Amino acid sequence: MLSVLDIIKKTTDFFAAKGIESPRHDAELLIGHSLGLKRMQLYLQFERLLTEGELGKIRPFVKRRASREPLQYIIGEVEWGGIKLKVDRRALIPRHETERLLEIVLEASQPDAKNILDLGTGTGALALALAKARPDALVTAVDASDDALALARENAAALGVDGRVSFIKSDWFGAVPSGEVFDLVVSNPPYLTEAEVNEAEPEVRQYEPRPALIAANEGCADLLKIITGASAFLKPGGMLALETGIAQHATLLAACASAGFARSESRKDLTGRNRFVLAWR
Repeated sequence: MLSVLDIIKKTTDFFAAKGIESPRHDAELLIGHSLGLKRMQLYLQFERLLTEGELGKIRPFVKRRASREPLQYIIGEVEWGGIKLKVDRRALIPRHETERLLEIVLEASQPDAKNILDLGTGTGALALALAKARPDALVTAVDASDDALALARENAAALGVDGRVSFIKSDWFGAVPSGEVFDLVVSNPPYLTEAEVNEAEPEVRQYEPRPALIAANEGCADLLKIITGASAFLKPGGMLALETGIAQHATLLAACASAGFARSESRKDLTGRNRFVLAWR
């Protein structure tokens, strides 16, 4: 019979041989998930022998991760921006760097910014975290994907903010009601090139929805659409906040100036690279 520690070690070695970046971390999380245990609980049971039934629960999860399916899709949830989100293949997995965008938005926008638009909401991460952080806010979450919108609605209901978050199927501003204006517009749109996605890890290349990753014009096409259209949907003094690629800022800041924004600036991610654009009407 195998103990909890035995199966962790075997799974870690198996994942390492498959090229998984954090094999021990992933092994512990998957085994804990299979057994209904948090990691600390798992550590306290290292010597416990596993039954065949328990091993039977673990094996399918290990097989899926070994095929490089993202850990978050297997577990089915992720902690992000102070909230817990359901995640599956209907939308991109919320990234840690986008948590920095959330922090910047909360720091840089007016505290009384109560009318918020999230473009390309995916799981609803930004929209729902902003709704949680600003209890008086009304948030409109937009996505062109029916699947993503369904997932975001499920997350809104689970978090109890569905009364303050509305959802629109729209290609960026296309179906947002004309004449409606916002204090804050946020977006983490597609900004990678097809070549960049083709060179990415299998978790991204094989499992995540490509339309949510790739944009034309060297990754700038959707960002430029948003910048061009945003002024008409922002109140005077309102802010646009975008996550971007690191090599796109000269193009994007020039576009902000051409679109009539009063000022715009780059903000860095946690690695010190230009990753976010802020612009004020």
